[in-house]
Amino acid sequence: MSADRYLLDTSALFAFMEDEEGAERVEEILRGSQVLLPFPVLLEVYYITLREQSEQVADERYTLLRSLSATEIWEVDEPVLLTAARLKARYRLSFADALIAAFALRYGAVLVHKDPEYESLASIIPQEVLPYK
Repeated sequence: MSADRYLLDTSALFAFMEDEEGAERVEEILRGSQVLLPFPVLLEVYYITLREQSEQVADERYTLLRSLSATEIWEVDEPVLLTAARLKARYRLSFADALIAAFALRYGAVLVHKDPEYESLASIIPQEVLPYK
């Protein structure tokens, strides 16, 4: 696990984009560390924004995320698939959160979030928890 590799959860990106508490920390990570953005995070940001705001705002946010100097992860390999399945079976996680957590494990990244659903994984996944709303 590298302390300089972070995987930003959907909740961390919303904190950043909506200037919530923790936004400064996400910006600091984006400026100075290797950042991973797996496809479920991009998908969640887009569909939640589309549902709550508009297609224009969803498109703008998607474009913003794609412009970040982050490594996008578009494919699920077998180890990630099996890890996500195990996490989903053993913990109270949504499908997307199980995949996101599996990517963090696979790539040895610190999971940055403000989602209480990940608390049960604290002993197996290094995490940086942003202030909850």
